[in-house]
Amino acid sequence: MDNPRETLIEIEGLYQIFGPKAEEVLPKVKAGASKEDILAETSHTIGLQDINLSVKRGEIFVIMGLSGSGKSTLIRHFNRLIDPTAGKIKVDGENIMALSPKDLITFRRHKMAMVFQHFGLMPHRCVLDNVGYGLLIKGEKRAEWKPKAVSWLETVGLAGYEDQFPSQLSGGQQQRVGLARALCTDAEILLMDEAFSALDPLIRSEMQEQLMELQENLQKTIIFITHDLDEALRLGDRIAVLKDGKLVQVGSPVDIVLNPADDYVKAFAKDVNRARALTVHTVMTTDTDKVEGLTANDVKDQFPMDKDYAFVFRDGNYQGVLTKRQFCQLKDDDLLEPVLTYVEPVRQTNLLQKVIPMCLNTQFDLPVINKKGELKGRLESSKLAKVLSP
Repeated sequence: MDNPRETLIEIEGLYQIFGPKAEEVLPKVKAGASKEDILAETSHTIGLQDINLSVKRGEIFVIMGLSGSGKSTLIRHFNRLIDPTAGKIKVDGENIMALSPKDLITFRRHKMAMVFQHFGLMPHRCVLDNVGYGLLIKGEKRAEWKPKAVSWLETVGLAGYEDQFPSQLSGGQQQRVGLARALCTDAEILLMDEAFSALDPLIRSEMQEQLMELQENLQKTIIFITHDLDEALRLGDRIAVLKDGKLVQVGSPVDIVLNPADDYVKAFAKDVNRARALTVHTVMTTDTDKVEGLTANDVKDQFPMDKDYAFVFRDGNYQGVLTKRQFCQLKDDDLLEPVLTYVEPVRQTNLLQKVIPMCLNTQFDLPVINKKGELKGRLESSKLAKVLSP
């Protein structure tokens, strides 16, 4: 799916070599020496090799690969927890490699927040104080940050847990606290390193669903690390696949499944149950053409005559489908409601397996509606069939 959003993060020519003489080893790596040869000859380890990628504002960008592929090393470069051996890192056009130690601390506190695999909660602080901690260290007083922390706890489904301690919560609840803490700082960028991998499968699925629902409204820029392709396909607007510190492929979930760049990616994708891994968001067409009104006269200047039908809304609420043939037979004062065909809308977060029967039971595209009832696009049966075909 095309993404017209602007670039927020740029990484150019990034290398990470672990060892005491990394800069001396760098020319050999750039000349093409293998990871095995570098280790044997120099006792240095190549962590990342010539990484070039960009992340767009407001997208979930997933970095995936097997253990040792370099994905967790890479995410720690975004906020300079690790400095590269070579390369450029720009955020909002600013070269963060040039930041002073003081400016770097400010950057980390205000621009980025991190959600950890093992929650990273402070056991001696209650849930409320854990959530508000990022604002506390920014210098906000408790009276200022408490309402924000309470609000975010409510958003992640933990209203009433403010006075509990982490040890009193389940793993899923603890991860919700970690997510609320990251969101409470109002940082534009969230870094999520294997954030859900320590959770039981059912809880993990619920957290994935919640993250996607939150993202519909928040439109944060999220860098999400995972070793699980199903999770990557479900969450990602785009996915970067790493192998042995090299970037193998960057693409949409559909690109990764239908057009794997090499045998490594193909091996990942071949056993994926596409209907259970891909969401409506990854397949839908971002066409939000609609007509709004009660009568034929209300919509006569809106109806797209180059199309066979249109989605009808009234007072911002979806009503059904009006065909061009029906529209042309109506008089100005005729009400639309009696002739509408109600096609059940779907959500961007729905897995494809849920919407397949709905596609089969209608001749129309399915309207894709968000939680607020706004039209975000349409799901075409032809696109669905193409994605699901082996």
